[in-house]
Amino acid sequence: MPVWQRIYEEIDNPDFVIICAAQDTGGEAVAGPIFDAAGATYIQIVDENHRISSLFNFVNVPSSAWIDETGRIVRIDEGTYSQIHAISDGQETITFGNDVYTPALKDWIENGENSPYINAPEQVSENIRTHSKEQLKADAAFCLGNFFRVHGHNDLADHYWALAQTLNPESINFFRQNLTLTEEGSAGNTFRQRISEYISQGKDYYRPLDI
Repeated sequence: MPVWQRIYEEIDNPDFVIICAAQDTGGEAVAGPIFDAAGATYIQIVDENHRISSLFNFVNVPSSAWIDETGRIVRIDEGTYSQIHAISDGQETITFGNDVYTPALKDWIENGENSPYINAPEQVSENIRTHSKEQLKADAAFCLGNFFRVHGHNDLADHYWALAQTLNPESINFFRQNLTLTEEGSAGNTFRQRISEYISQGKDYYRPLDI
């Protein structure tokens, strides 16, 4: 977030708006301090039930959609990293992100529909992941788990959160959200092991960036 705040200030264009939606069941109490620490001046939303991820079928965060001044989506569902990052536990280092996304974004802001980085409507449609029946059930189970947790029924909450992950095992969002309630948090050994498994199985942590 601090890096995106810097980029937002660099762009300094009143016609460009970042809407950042934190997918976190912890709500404002958890996400608010993160926004505050970043000094974010763009629009900030806390999405406790992951509605945005569910609607667009995003399976990981941060993911993005570029929406032009007419309301048309011109890019969607790709890792929104402004630079290359690395996570290391002393034995293994996992790198993710890229250094080409930000220049492409700036080109789009400067050149609009003439930017080579916008996708045709057909490509945008292809990049929107189709929901399976199991994934739709998983979204409902996840929301039920959140509801029960808010009302103090932790056993039922755990049941429905586990069901959501069983129905949609590809969702890193659900997996990481559950880890936030553990002592090690969402970026510890369990998370790194899951990502290593993804990579070893030839799965994409994020869809390949066609830039």
